[in-house]
Amino acid sequence: MANQTTTQEPPQHLITSTPFQGLKDLPIPLYDFQCVTHKHEILICGGYEQSKCYSYHTLKNQYKFICEYPSDITLDGYCVVKLTDNNNKDKNQITLLSFGGSDYQKRYTLVMKYVSVWGNDNNNIDDNEMNKSKDYNQWIPFTDNHNQPIIIGRNGYGFHGARAVIGGSNDHLLFITYYPYDISVFNLNTFQFIKHDFLPDIHHIRAYHHCFVLVSENEQETMKKNYGMLLFSRTKGLLILYDEDDDTFQFRKASVCADISQFSYYAYVLINDIILFFGGLNNNNGDLSKSVYKYSIQEDEWTTFQDILPSTLHNGVAILSEDESDIHIIGGQHDLHNAVSTHMKTKVRIWDNSQLLKNEVKLIIKYWIRTLKIKLGWIDDFDQIIFKYSRNI
Repeated sequence: MANQTTTQEPPQHLITSTPFQGLKDLPIPLYDFQCVTHKHEILICGGYEQSKCYSYHTLKNQYKFICEYPSDITLDGYCVVKLTDNNNKDKNQITLLSFGGSDYQKRYTLVMKYVSVWGNDNNNIDDNEMNKSKDYNQWIPFTDNHNQPIIIGRNGYGFHGARAVIGGSNDHLLFITYYPYDISVFNLNTFQFIKHDFLPDIHHIRAYHHCFVLVSENEQETMKKNYGMLLFSRTKGLLILYDEDDDTFQFRKASVCADISQFSYYAYVLINDIILFFGGLNNNNGDLSKSVYKYSIQEDEWTTFQDILPSTLHNGVAILSEDESDIHIIGGQHDLHNAVSTHMKTKVRIWDNSQLLKNEVKLIIKYWIRTLKIKLGWIDDFDQIIFKYSRNI
């Protein structure tokens, strides 16, 4: 287990043995790409100047080709999100939305209705029955209710390095943060932008290859009708609250530790009450990081696990398995020039004590007893130990 101590800035620096397990390499080296999960699959959608899409099966540790992006599209900074259709009763099908481009590159907004390429592995789906349809497992134009193509974009702006999340009362709102310091809300039911605003206090930092996540449902319950998001971009952290009824934003500052304040291009993942950041690129001197950083949303505190990654990393992806037991760190760059095909995973419970199992708590306590050579009998410290590691079980 990676021992950890949360502190206010400056954070605690922790060094631990490598908790990562190597997996089968990607079919091709990738960086600056997008991933989503679907049951036991991780869908890998393109990459910088790479059009091929793959499915990685988390149980088989294997990849399968899905499709390619259209040949007239350049993938140089783009977003992919998984849409929610509350009317869709087919749990074997999901819909992906992909958009990107700028004034200088062709703008595009595409959707893919995906059914597993692993055939009978998922609930006895006929291996190619649905895939043979022209509407499945390929990128097609995003259209409105009248079959007219819709492009998500704004003149004068591009989505290179942008980030997007889905929220709203019916999961119908697409929130996009993008260069230089903008946030927009796109209504997926009306196919229109309904809000544009500026992100405060980051004008000299820029929203670019940053962290942007939707606050968990438990946190949203305390915000009533507000929908919460967190953004980190180098030295700035923002809690962003959106009121759907009033169509208004509120912005509050979140702390940023010195260790990560000059970095971007990190892989990041939200897990319950924490955000984990893996690696990153120092925008001032080009240095690359091997560290893992943890931000506690509830406590507004940071922890640094120093030099923990097997190698330096930036421009990769971190994604949580659908059963929330593993974090996959995929692709990226180990230097400033070359993409890698590396794929590894780490257990969530290593980084989040709330995921510890009761048996693990017992083993930890037994280990402490042996290590400290505590005599038989109960001491007050036991109460604190058990409370600390079992309150979230």
